Amino acid sequence: MTVDRKVLESIDERLDKLVSLDIGGRGVEHLYVAARARQGGSLVGAAADALLGVPDGATVFVTTGSVSRAWISTEIGENDGPAGAAIVIRALSIGKRVHCVLLAEETLLPGMKAILTSAGVTVLPFKQAQIACKDGSLAVCSLLPFTTKDEDAKAEAKALLASYKPSLFFSTERVGRARDGVYYSMRAIDYGMGRARIDVLFDEALAQGIPTVAVGDGGNEIGMGAITQAVADHVKFGATIAAVTPADVLVTAACSNWGCNAIAAAIAARRKNARLLNTPELERQLLMRGVDIGLINSVQNVVDANVDGMHLDTHIAFTEMLRAVVKPALN
Repeated sequence: MTVDRKVLESIDERLDKLVSLDIGGRGVEHLYVAARARQGGSLVGAAADALLGVPDGATVFVTTGSVSRAWISTEIGENDGPAGAAIVIRALSIGKRVHCVLLAEETLLPGMKAILTSAGVTVLPFKQAQIACKDGSLAVCSLLPFTTKDEDAKAEAKALLASYKPSLFFSTERVGRARDGVYYSMRAIDYGMGRARIDVLFDEALAQGIPTVAVGDGGNEIGMGAITQAVADHVKFGATIAAVTPADVLVTAACSNWGCNAIAAAIAARRKNARLLNTPELERQLLMRGVDIGLINSVQNVVDANVDGMHLDTHIAFTEMLRAVVKPALN
């Protein structure tokens, strides 16, 4: 049984409004206006439709993670991104038997595995994961590192796309290079050292016509190349830090994890499957797991479960609000 399109449209509108609530005062509401005008409709809804548009059992590339204090250590990641990516991967694996391959720095992959496991996703090598996808016996994901060297990035990108043949590329909270070629933090600090050049892979996917979806909250992420002028006009240091890589669908959010949670909620509504939702209990588990593996709250510079400076309880409450919004489609 399908959900009435008008019901879905009203749900999508509410999801967009929720993720664009600019609690942190970063200017995301302005970015939303620009992205919405470009998209011509709901951002969250367009992202959900794109993800559900891939064939059942397809391979989807996913990227997230930031070596947040790269000038100190490439093993320090931030807690916005991994939890949200895990929720989207979980929804695709359970809902469509999609095989997601998550790409990040080799130094961050052990932490990514821990977060995915906490989301109920089994991490397996590609061939074993393919078996699980075909028979539906596990929610699975595979992990893949990508080069940190500029000179190797384009050739490696072409080789990976030819080998894995992904049906879509999804990015969340993944920094892309600015127009001067530098990878900037929100504070306009160059932190490109030791960073996987995954934006080059994303660019190659775009060039080959592979559908792309991106989530970002600050302007320096992959996907924000779709609205660089809005980033320059409304984000602190925006003219410097704005990423140049666009995406077919860009979801702007006050917190990138929120954008991912909302996309999963929109997928759950379309599939009429409450299992695909994030839950308050799961959100707590994921963010506390981030503490266990040392992910930092990059706004306040400490290891805790508060993401982007917003308290853990705020993120837990957000998942409950998402569940309330999509409930009409699940009954």
